[in-house]
Formats: sequence, structure tokens, C-alpha cells
Amino acid sequence: MHTSIYMVRHGESPTNERNHNERSRGLTEKGKRDALLVTEILKQEEIEVFVSSPYLRAILTIEDLAGASGQEVLLYEDLKERIFLNEDKRLPDEELIPLLELSFVDPEFALPGGESNADCQGRAIAVVKELLKKYNGCKIALGTHGAVMTLIMNHYDKNYDLDFLLNMSKPDVYRLDFDGEELVNVIRLWN
Repeated sequence: MHTSIYMVRHGESPTNERNHNERSRGLTEKGKRDALLVTEILKQEEIEVFVSSPYLRAILTIEDLAGASGQEVLLYEDLKERIFLNEDKRLPDEELIPLLELSFVDPEFALPGGESNADCQGRAIAVVKELLKKYNGCKIALGTHGAVMTLIMNHYDKNYDLDFLLNMSKPDVYRLDFDGEELVNVIRLWN
């Protein structure tokens, strides 16, 4: 019996809001329009379970889809974005890219107060394994972030690496098909 997880990377989010921390950053106007497109793309998939990072931008990207299906979005703390420096602040891209490069060379590398790729991957994979067991045979939408999504997919296939992360769009949607806990197929649904 196959279980499908629809990995939905959140839509475009404002990066210059002074009063918002990482958890409360929502979506830009483009991000909101793209969230509606995510709903249109995934409506016919008959998704039964909706889970998300607790960060607002991830929730908002799948919230309309869940509502259209008569479901609520279940929040999992361990699906939150990787903590690069601390949980509240967003690193500017000029600081983030070198940090990501180091992190993919050395999965144990972390800044003081941050977490490593290995730590982030471990907590996210624990949730995925729980979902595969609890919702075996179901279709699950998972609202997530670029780094977390890449690290989850990388756990099953090392080809999902830094290059994959840096070339992913916002939003992005991939369907991962599992036979038990074994990943058997990956299809990109966003274009």
C-alpha cells in the first residue's frame, strides 16, 4: 500500500519586515496568489491529511487546500525551518549561502545557538516516519521550508543536495511515494 507525501515549500515571504520574526512571517501578494495555485494543482489529488511547520508562511501555503478538503492543518514543531543562528531572526542571503555550503560539506556544522543539517534532518525525518506509520496508505500534504524539504528528501536520496535547494522555487511541490518507509518515486508537480 503506497503512502504519498506532497512536499509543499511555502510561497514567497517578505524578508524585510522589521516587526516579524521567522515564525510570524506571512506571504507576499505573489506568495498568496501562488498558494491559490498550489490549491488548484493539488485539489484533484484527494489529499486526506494536512500537516505543516508551525511557521505562518508554511501554514498559509496549504491552508486553503486543507479548507477546500474540509480538513484542518495539523502543526508539527519539528517541521519548523532549520535554526541557522537563532529561531527568531532571518539571516540575509549573503550570510546564508556560505553557511549552507559549509553545512552540506559538513552535516554536523552549526553556528553557536543554531542547529546542524544533521540535527534538523533527524527531527524532520522522525516526523516523516511517524506520518508514514500513522497515515499508511493515505495522501499527506506537508507544508514546509526549502532547507527542511531538501534535508528530508536527501535522507532518502543523496541527489537532493545544496544544488537542489538553491534551484528550488517558492513555492514548490513534489510528490514522494512510499512503500512502507521506502521512497519509491518522486514527481515534481509545480512548474
